[in-house]
Amino acid sequence: MPSIDINCDMGESFGAWVMGQDTALMPHITAANIACGFHAGDPDVMLATVRCAIEHKVAIGAHPGLPDLQGFGRRAMAMTADEIYALVVYQVGAMQAVARSQGGKLHHVKTHGALYNMTARDPALADAVARAVADVDPSLPMYVANAPMAKATLERGLKPVYEIYADRTYQDDGTLTPRSQPHAMIEDVDQAIAQVKRMVKDGVVRALSGKEVPIKADTLCIHGDQPGAAVFARNIRAALEAEGIEVRTV
Repeated sequence: MPSIDINCDMGESFGAWVMGQDTALMPHITAANIACGFHAGDPDVMLATVRCAIEHKVAIGAHPGLPDLQGFGRRAMAMTADEIYALVVYQVGAMQAVARSQGGKLHHVKTHGALYNMTARDPALADAVARAVADVDPSLPMYVANAPMAKATLERGLKPVYEIYADRTYQDDGTLTPRSQPHAMIEDVDQAIAQVKRMVKDGVVRALSGKEVPIKADTLCIHGDQPGAAVFARNIRAALEAEGIEVRTV
């Protein structure tokens, strides 16, 4: 039976500012990537999100990002490999401590936003992220969706979990269409479901050009900050299960 994990970026509120639909989304996912206070989140939000994940038996992930609250971690920064290493160690360690304090356990790590994009362009930064995770806890899988990060993950002895997207279109090389370009986002749930089914069952995705691109699919990312995210997640999960695809944590 084919299977897929469903992950979602969460814990992105900060102080009195609320972001996303975490409570409504939690019953429909199997893994939560929780912001660690750099691009979003704060200690109170981290704690509340971890507690919610444990209540719903959802795997807890650290979601490290760049130190840029105002830009939500989506603006590239000039940082050295050593600086990237330090900020990932700091954030993964913090999330590991919060999870442990509540009787939970950190399950995985997934980079956020511009940090993810920087690892796709610079293998040295990808290695810095993988080295940081391996030094904190070598048993932690890395959720990956670009070749340099996957390569660094394997070279550092970590388990790669290959990620796909329901609400994003793809390019001929298997990368996501940049948000700045037309047709980067998929807003129609039926189109998203059809794309996910093919990726999980057939191991291919149709790029914007029409080309059939091979792809590995271990986990599906749902973006919690998009309008109607909870309904989107519920409908996708129901459609996958109706197709005989098991939804479970990796």
